[in-house]
Amino acid sequence: MMVDPTLAEMGKNLNEAMKILEDGRKASEPDADRRQFSRCSIPGPLQGDGQDVASILQLVQNLMHEDEEEDKPSHRRMQNVGEQGHMALLGHSLAAYISVLDRERLRKLITRIASDTTLWLCRLFRYESGSAYYHEDDREGLLKVCRLVINTRYEDYSTEGYTVLNSRQPVIYQSATCRPGLGQHLCSQLGLPLSSLCTVPCNTMFGSQHQMDIALLDKLIREDVETGKLPLLLIANAGTPGAGHTDKLGRLKELCEQYGMWLHIEGVILATLALGEVSSPVTAATRSDSMTLTLGPWLGLPAVPAVTLYRHEDPALSLAAGLTSSQPVEKLRALPLWLSLQYLGHDGIVEKIRHAVELSQQLLEKLKTLASIKTSVEDELNSPVVVFRFSQETSAESSGGSVEGYFAGEREVLDSLNRWLCERLAQLVPASGVDIVELEDEGTCVRFTPLMTAAALETQRCDVDLLVERLTELVPVLNCTLRLRLDFREEVYRHSALSYIEDLSWPGLGAVRYEPRIEELNDSKRQLEVEKINSELLVKLGDLDADLIFSTGLEFGPEKDCIFIGMATEDLDVAELVDMIAALGRDIEENGRLLENMTEVVRKGIQEAELQLQKDNQDKLMEEGVLRQIPLVGSVLNWFSPFQSTVKGRTFNLAAGSLDSTEPTYSMKAQTGGLASPETPTSSAKRLPGQRLFRREGAGGSDSHSETSSVGQAEDLSRERVPQPTPPYLVPDEAVSMAPEISETPQVPAKPEPTQENGEVGTQEGEQEERQPEGQEAPVEETGR
Repeated sequence: MMVDPTLAEMGKNLNEAMKILEDGRKASEPDADRRQFSRCSIPGPLQGDGQDVASILQLVQNLMHEDEEEDKPSHRRMQNVGEQGHMALLGHSLAAYISVLDRERLRKLITRIASDTTLWLCRLFRYESGSAYYHEDDREGLLKVCRLVINTRYEDYSTEGYTVLNSRQPVIYQSATCRPGLGQHLCSQLGLPLSSLCTVPCNTMFGSQHQMDIALLDKLIREDVETGKLPLLLIANAGTPGAGHTDKLGRLKELCEQYGMWLHIEGVILATLALGEVSSPVTAATRSDSMTLTLGPWLGLPAVPAVTLYRHEDPALSLAAGLTSSQPVEKLRALPLWLSLQYLGHDGIVEKIRHAVELSQQLLEKLKTLASIKTSVEDELNSPVVVFRFSQETSAESSGGSVEGYFAGEREVLDSLNRWLCERLAQLVPASGVDIVELEDEGTCVRFTPLMTAAALETQRCDVDLLVERLTELVPVLNCTLRLRLDFREEVYRHSALSYIEDLSWPGLGAVRYEPRIEELNDSKRQLEVEKINSELLVKLGDLDADLIFSTGLEFGPEKDCIFIGMATEDLDVAELVDMIAALGRDIEENGRLLENMTEVVRKGIQEAELQLQKDNQDKLMEEGVLRQIPLVGSVLNWFSPFQSTVKGRTFNLAAGSLDSTEPTYSMKAQTGGLASPETPTSSAKRLPGQRLFRREGAGGSDSHSETSSVGQAEDLSRERVPQPTPPYLVPDEAVSMAPEISETPQVPAKPEPTQENGEVGTQEGEQEERQPEGQEAPVEETGR
């Protein structure tokens, strides 16, 4: 077989390029040399001699990884580019190469590629007699379909343009659960007013709350027809973007046929059409007029286009709408998909989709066994989208109590907790691909959509097991935090110096602010004082040996100068936590007040000292008399008759800001014979070894101690704090009669020999009194004092 050397060289270069880029991505931490190269190798003007391929690829690699920080690794995994991904990337290179062929060979090649790809997709997704339009933007296919429908329903549109729309205004209907901004994008691109867009609400009484209300849709269409408008197109969902629910496609198709409307369907559940067993609601999608498929996320193929399959018999109108093109190069968009589909094969495609559906079923079965977790799934047997959330009502039922009306704003608090839950699960199990979804009725939920993520992240069954395991560990933390929020608020209200901050968007125990007790400051100075104290308080709390997380809250939160406390555990002592916050804040305030008042205290003290010195000088002059002030006479007089002044010295106490006498200082120095008594240690109880702050004893956990060990450790600590008395020594009678008077200097007696009269040396005093014979004097106890 003859091989095109250019194609062989292209495949070789692609493999080498992917190897270089993937080696750089797999490196856990970029070294300093590579980071330096990435900063210095970006050229300004183009180099004259040019660069080789290896240097250019190295530059691309450095640009891809230059923003990575060593201390903040991302928990999101990059898409794994496997062999099928290489085929998709090779398709883009081949498209550029094929475009330079001669026109006849190019026409034959692109016709074969387009026809093969369209046939494969129509057979794979059971869409008979369909045509395909390949586009980069997944909204582009629907936009082209709208142009096709306008050209079909308005015969003079190609010649008269938008003026023909004034006779009968077209109306596009979409569900309230459609992608945000989809209808507005269509109107802006088609030049239609927003009045041409009609949003149909979902069911409120019967059926799923994420499905379009068909009865209300029928009513809206009849009203538009009566007012002279033209129902043009209906956008339905086979898997809503949020919860993954499917509209009643069969009933909607009948309604569209009744009013001559075009039915377009999109959604992730369209992927299940490739499976052998498909639920009847999804099978009805094969009867639609058009549908959009996003094969890239479903199959894990990078940079492949989305496909819109449609049925229409007039090629001229399709060309006018832009669904087909006369430019051969534009038809090469299908080339990456053509290569990838051949590489995977029918069985490989079906296996990827089946694996994603099985992952959803596995997670759903395990979530049913977890308390405090509520799922929102339309079809428990076939739904490939699982939406769940931490539910307060479920947790209350499992604990045997009711939490209705637990506190105001409980919906917002549960939303913040579920947002935290999703972020933690995404960090702990990045291969799961879970994300946050906001639903109108349920609120903030966690969504698991393996059809959109499993192929790229290579999610396996073990990843789902790990996800459930981590979820089981986080649910008790959520329950404890939700229960202790009210206790935390009540404890803060008991302290006058603390203010409870109501921030429902904070996923944690709550927020508190220390308010200084300074009323004479104006608002601006008081605000600065509050900011200063709370900033220092946050630093001190962060230095404590505790399991809690203290922060300044959300980056763009409404509350500032506050201390936000993170998630709580079962053994948290809320009272001790709040007391510690109040005590630390009070210490910071008092220390700051002392430093601020030091200048004023020193100034007033110096003025008082000057006045006191002047007064002492005047008193000294009055006591000594005028003669003693004369230089020669005063010296002679002081020699014959010395004078003892009664003026006392003065000392200035900076801490107290007072002027005191120096007499106590000199009197203490004069006492040289006394012994300084040892300082008594503080009687504050020490925390047990290994026990962290804000933990209740006996609450369970790794830091809890048994009652016996706690008592034993407490006794050991008490022995260290309290000095034990020295046992008295017993002295014989002979030593008593001959003993001299005890001097002031303490004497340590010699250790006496044991005798029959006194028994063993070192016995307790009570025992010696019992052994002493009658009529004999008690032995003298020498204490050394």
